[in-house]
Amino acid sequence: MYMSPTKHMSPTKHMSPTMYMSPTKHMSPTMHMSPTMYMSLTMYPGTILLLRNDTKRQRPHTKDDLRAYFVLLLNPQFHNMLTHVVFAHLLRQIAALPDHDHHFLVHWFKKIKSSKFLQLVQNIQSLVSVRLFPPKPDDLPPMSKCTWWIPSATRVLALLNAANNLWNPSLVPYTAFHNSTLDHLDLMSEYYAWQNPASSPGFSFCQYPFILSLAAKREILQRDSEQQMIVMARRSLVAKVQRRQLPDIGMLFLNITVRRAHLVSDSLNEIARKQHDLKKKLKVTFAGEPGLDMGGLTKEWFLLLVRQVFQQDYGMFTYDKKAHTYWFSSAPCESYQEFNLVGVLMGLAVYNSIILDIRFPPCCFRKLLSPAVVPYDNPSAVVGVANLTLNDLRVVQPDIARGLKELLEYEGNVEEDFGLTFQISYSEFGETKTASLLPENADKKDGAPVTNENKKEYVQRYVNFLLNQAIYNQFKAFYHGFHSVCASNALIMLRPEEVDALVCGSPQFSLSELKKVASYDGYSVDDPTIKNFWDVVMGLNKNMQKRLLRFTTGSDRIPIGGMKEMQFKITRVGDVAMLPMAHTCFNQLILPAYKHKKVLKQKLLIAIQNAEGFGLE
Repeated sequence: MYMSPTKHMSPTKHMSPTMYMSPTKHMSPTMHMSPTMYMSLTMYPGTILLLRNDTKRQRPHTKDDLRAYFVLLLNPQFHNMLTHVVFAHLLRQIAALPDHDHHFLVHWFKKIKSSKFLQLVQNIQSLVSVRLFPPKPDDLPPMSKCTWWIPSATRVLALLNAANNLWNPSLVPYTAFHNSTLDHLDLMSEYYAWQNPASSPGFSFCQYPFILSLAAKREILQRDSEQQMIVMARRSLVAKVQRRQLPDIGMLFLNITVRRAHLVSDSLNEIARKQHDLKKKLKVTFAGEPGLDMGGLTKEWFLLLVRQVFQQDYGMFTYDKKAHTYWFSSAPCESYQEFNLVGVLMGLAVYNSIILDIRFPPCCFRKLLSPAVVPYDNPSAVVGVANLTLNDLRVVQPDIARGLKELLEYEGNVEEDFGLTFQISYSEFGETKTASLLPENADKKDGAPVTNENKKEYVQRYVNFLLNQAIYNQFKAFYHGFHSVCASNALIMLRPEEVDALVCGSPQFSLSELKKVASYDGYSVDDPTIKNFWDVVMGLNKNMQKRLLRFTTGSDRIPIGGMKEMQFKITRVGDVAMLPMAHTCFNQLILPAYKHKKVLKQKLLIAIQNAEGFGLE
């Protein structure tokens, strides 16, 4: 039996002198600990007993035994590298427990205070990082003798991650489980090992994607996309040769040619005709306009197309001013091709590393990953349906969500005071329509009253109707459009929040970082106008800084890798009577050489406060 660490034991109590003075006699021969480690172990008799039982291959069978593991795991000393050998053996035993015991541990983990929970996660992450890249390799056993360290630690992290996900909001941010040290590994080897377990059996970090940072996942997704692009280009080349046709450079790209006056219809036609080329590198041409697409035309196509299809007058999406989000219009269509186009557009943006200025609520990306991989050879499979709640509706239609919340909290007689039934009324092209909230085969009639007993069911069905049923055909087309481009097993590794960040960028930015990557045309870094410009923008509040970023780049978000991945150019123009202008397609600010800081600030604020859409282009 294990000795319970919850009791106050002296270091030598319940232990033989041999066990206390000579821990190596009862420990794994692979441990190779330093004298400092030996001394530290004498402070933790419970840990020594644990390691002793590890040698005997015993497993706990009672809750008291599990509590011993639980308490030992919270030992604050495990943040010290000197204790990592002992810590690794503890993690190994916990990882090897049966699922039944893991179930108890997960529910105990979720009761830990968030600060201690975070410290435990960081301790395990530290062990993983140190084992991968030891600062002093001689202080640790040889890697060949402890290949089980990292798999064991990662499996215990998986239990903590499961516990964290049981709370809403979670105990710690999901990013607390990211280990940026893994960014320096050969990520594609990890990915291919995960994809081909028969040829590469064993552990892969991709089996536990919660530990990979978004930068790592983006690299895997982009590298996988590049490989698919190469495969598609090679197939086109082989087909040309087989038909005895002369190959040309254009066949290696997805070439989109559109007229500005017919942007949406031309884009629809081009994408419909070139479905087999969607995984090639994108090149855009505007008909009748000379120019080689070096990235600027592609970004312009994205910006203009997004601006047009998301206009409320276009009828595809509605915009809630309180939630600041777009949602799918429930009005029926003869064809849902345009929703498919928006899905393709988002997929191409991810595929070609373009940030879109789109504001979808988080539940949109949960639906987009439901399922993460399109069901094979089954066009009738249900897709894009997620289990959503009132909290999800709150960021789509906050007024309706507030009314439903008040209904749930109402303590009076719901049936008599509200007179509601399991029906929903909604407006469609100015006409009020009614739909049943009950399945067709339900025993209840559509007119079944809402009572205190069934009001929770009513609210859940109401939410499901608005976010799933009413827009099913629209979202299905959108879903298939996105996955027609981004069909990759790498999507399984992504959380909905991470898909949002890949499509729309990160809201976290720093203008001081933007200053570091800025380049100048006609100015130098020491020019008085440039110095005045940075003094002015650094003094703006956060909201105005975001508006400046949108004015100059077309979006107030930045790439996942941060400002260092952006290009930002400030170009000089002599006419000081002009307002600053921006070419958002090239992240270029046209800044007149104003002599005085006050004038520069006044003109800049006028420009960014009166710019609409994607700025003054």
